[in-house]
Amino acid sequence: MPMSFDLSQLLLISIIYLILLFGVAWMTEHGLVPRAVLRHPATYTLSLGVYASAWAFYGTIGLAYQYGYGFLTYYLGVCGAFLLAPVLLSPILRITRTYQLSSLADLFSFRFRSTWAGTLTTLFMLVGVLPLLALQIQAVADSVQILTQESGHGTVALGFCVLIILFAILFGARHISAREKHEGLVIAIAFESLVKLISIAAIGLYALYVVFDGPAGLQLWLDSNQEALKTLHTPLQEGPWRTLLLVFFSAAFVMPHMYHMAFTENLNPRALGTASWGLPLFLLLMSLAVPPILWAGLHLGVPTNPEYFSLGLGVAAGSEWLSLLAFVGGLSAASGLIIVVTLALSGMVLNHMVLPLYQPSADNNIYRWLLWTRRTLIAAIIMASYGFYRLLGAEQDLANLGIASFVATVQFLPGTLSVLYWPQANRRGFISGLIAGMLVWAITLLLPLVTSLPGLQLFGLTLSFNADTWHLAAISSLAVNVVVLTLISLFTQRSNEEQSAAEACSVDNVSRPQRMQLMASSPQEFAQQLAKPLGNKTAQYEVEQALRDLKLPFDEHRPYALRRLRDRLEANLSGLMGPSVAQDIIETFLPFKMGRDGYVTEDIHFIENRLEDYHSRLTGLAAELDALRRYHRQTLQDLPMGVCSLAQDNEVLMWNRAMQALTGIEADSVIGSRLTSLAGPWGDLLERFVEDQSSHLHKQKLVIDGQTQWLSLHKAAIDEPGYVGGSGLVLLIEDQTENQMLEEELMHSERLASIGRLAAGVAHEIGNPITGIACLAQNLRDESEQLEAREASEQIIEQTRRVSRIVQSLVNFAHVGSRHQNPNEAVDLAACTNEAIHLLSLNRKGPEVKYVNLCDPKHLASGDAQRLVQVLINLLGNARDASRDGDSITVSTQENEHQVLLQIEDQGSGIDKAIMDRLFEPFFTTKEPGTGTGLGLALVYSIIEEHYGQITIDSPVEHTSQRGTRFTITLPRYSNISNGAHA
Repeated sequence: MPMSFDLSQLLLISIIYLILLFGVAWMTEHGLVPRAVLRHPATYTLSLGVYASAWAFYGTIGLAYQYGYGFLTYYLGVCGAFLLAPVLLSPILRITRTYQLSSLADLFSFRFRSTWAGTLTTLFMLVGVLPLLALQIQAVADSVQILTQESGHGTVALGFCVLIILFAILFGARHISAREKHEGLVIAIAFESLVKLISIAAIGLYALYVVFDGPAGLQLWLDSNQEALKTLHTPLQEGPWRTLLLVFFSAAFVMPHMYHMAFTENLNPRALGTASWGLPLFLLLMSLAVPPILWAGLHLGVPTNPEYFSLGLGVAAGSEWLSLLAFVGGLSAASGLIIVVTLALSGMVLNHMVLPLYQPSADNNIYRWLLWTRRTLIAAIIMASYGFYRLLGAEQDLANLGIASFVATVQFLPGTLSVLYWPQANRRGFISGLIAGMLVWAITLLLPLVTSLPGLQLFGLTLSFNADTWHLAAISSLAVNVVVLTLISLFTQRSNEEQSAAEACSVDNVSRPQRMQLMASSPQEFAQQLAKPLGNKTAQYEVEQALRDLKLPFDEHRPYALRRLRDRLEANLSGLMGPSVAQDIIETFLPFKMGRDGYVTEDIHFIENRLEDYHSRLTGLAAELDALRRYHRQTLQDLPMGVCSLAQDNEVLMWNRAMQALTGIEADSVIGSRLTSLAGPWGDLLERFVEDQSSHLHKQKLVIDGQTQWLSLHKAAIDEPGYVGGSGLVLLIEDQTENQMLEEELMHSERLASIGRLAAGVAHEIGNPITGIACLAQNLRDESEQLEAREASEQIIEQTRRVSRIVQSLVNFAHVGSRHQNPNEAVDLAACTNEAIHLLSLNRKGPEVKYVNLCDPKHLASGDAQRLVQVLINLLGNARDASRDGDSITVSTQENEHQVLLQIEDQGSGIDKAIMDRLFEPFFTTKEPGTGTGLGLALVYSIIEEHYGQITIDSPVEHTSQRGTRFTITLPRYSNISNGAHA
């Protein structure tokens, strides 16, 4: 039997439910909900369930009663839009995230570069959505009236609005920038979607299994009530279901609450792919309950309007829990939509109606001003909806309110599609088409809704307004909109700003606005300029945030990076204050150089990045051209020659891998900068070459960290992209260091060979007279009986021996470069050390040092004495060059069972740790140019390796003074048992 509830009871249930909603949002904002749940695609999909408003919960049953299976268009329209997500929704999401566009008004304002486009979109959206908001308020008030069976619950509607204002302000307006998401709101709306689904599913199951006792009972009732089936089928054949399908299709992305949840509050872009099938599944489950509820209402003779059969079913069946569940489901549907719609509208009104007229002073806290202004607008919009509800007097059907609102928002469909797929559309066509379409809508749908006029006389024709003509009003208003937009866009020109924005928004966009020079040259200057409209603190924060977004350092100076920073600042400010205000601020305070001081080309860096992003989407000829581009670019990147491409203003456009290896400068740090910013000596060398009239420079000497490089440079002039006649340059840098060193080594070897031939001739020519002198001295010593004569003869013989040793040492030194197999003979290291010291003593150049030979003559190594002498000459010579006057150089030996250790220790300046690993590289030297070839230690290492030995370095030896170096050579010990074989 029919039952009723007390108003206080329903009020308590409403407050408890909203407190639960508050709790869910609060837990999310305080990190009590796991991130995995928050960013799960299912959460995003459920948050899109905000589409199922009170009209879906109540009104679709009225649609089913009025239009039969046409009610499915409410679900199929939006399902069709999400099934087309890759070509429709994903491009909008990309644009929204890239340029921080938080609403449809932002999107139109950005695309058409017009403040009026955003303002009119906001105004018309506000007027068009008011009936939908009034529908939600009326649904809650009507549901309370049905359950209490009392009329005049205007205070209930007002109280409901106050509670929604509180929730929207606390959890929907915590942030003012589009980049900061309201995670608590997303979870709360997802929770509400679950409540709606569970509620309507429970009512549908109750209708099927309790009212009809199962599917068999339902079929039996339908067989005996054929009129119920005819009611569903007949309107589908005759009614305006195609118009409904189009209207609900557009609602998926033009309705403010759908745009807000699908794009602005999107936490995970990949979740859109899941939502493309998840949301249709969610709506399918909701729609399955509609026919059973309709038939159960007809079967029980529920006295309410068919729109409220889901609520009246429990009342008529005497089921208290079912009635309360239906009430909570309807409350959830209404509250969710009002919260999200008012949030979206408040941002639109703030950005496109308030800020263009009044901007806060830079001395104020802009963030706080924006936040509280938005909160005030939320309250104002909800109260305006309440006022519109009171204006209508709660006399309209939910379907009339819903259809009027949805037809109003379908006027934004042509503009949205032109943003993505028709770059020729311009602001004049969009604004004119929108005004024309909304004017037709206002005359044919809004005016009858507000004034209840039966008809209108226009040009001698009588237009009547009723439930059967609304679809004609929808089609006519949309047709007028499309025709005006198309004609005016075709016959008027786009501005340069519109062309640039159209390219940025186009689905197949791979181009970019021109590459221009900025007046500001650093992030610090950016902050200084933006401080004028925003204040110092706000400007500094926004610049730092943009740098963090781009992962750029605060001392960034590259022109390309600064252009990216400017674009990012405009996008971030767009999310904060709307694209019109953001564009005005950026163009006023961060302008480009124009006229004689600046020139314009296409931004090749941006083109490359966009082509990489779109690589997987290109097909046909475009894919083949991209493959060719990638092949040519890879060829340049892998070319074993340094390639550097320059713009006319000497901005670096390309820096290949060979250039990175040659200069040690990474491409990421130099591309987009100018040659003047390159560190020396590379910047000086390249600048000098660019200014030089010659196209080739051969064997240019460059000294870096003590290492000499020889380079050949070549250049050619090329046209820049989009700047025909411009004189860009491509530089080729060829490393000739190895060739130069080989030439020097060859010359050095030839000199040594000449010295060897000269030394051999000198030895031969000097040897004969020295032998004669020695023979005569021996005869004089043997035959003379005078003591003084014999002593003199002995001295002469000793001096001739010394001359012979000197000559033999010169011959050995000259032939040291020749490769030969080392004899395994016993080498007296003490004698070799004496010979090396003796040879070095002949050269009086350099510091006066003291050589100390502590080698034990009993310590014999296995090897070639002449080559080991050369090792000692090189090491002792280097030790002397590093020493000061009066320093000592000590040579000592140690031995064990199988090895002899030879140590050369000096008191010199020591060796830098940074170059120690490179000492034995050929041609590496720390000496002044012309004083060393860099081959000495490389030769030492080679000789020691031939002797199966090792050489190590310790430096510094004295850690207190940080001086001294010790070379330790390990050689095989000579063994008598193996007759000189290695031990």
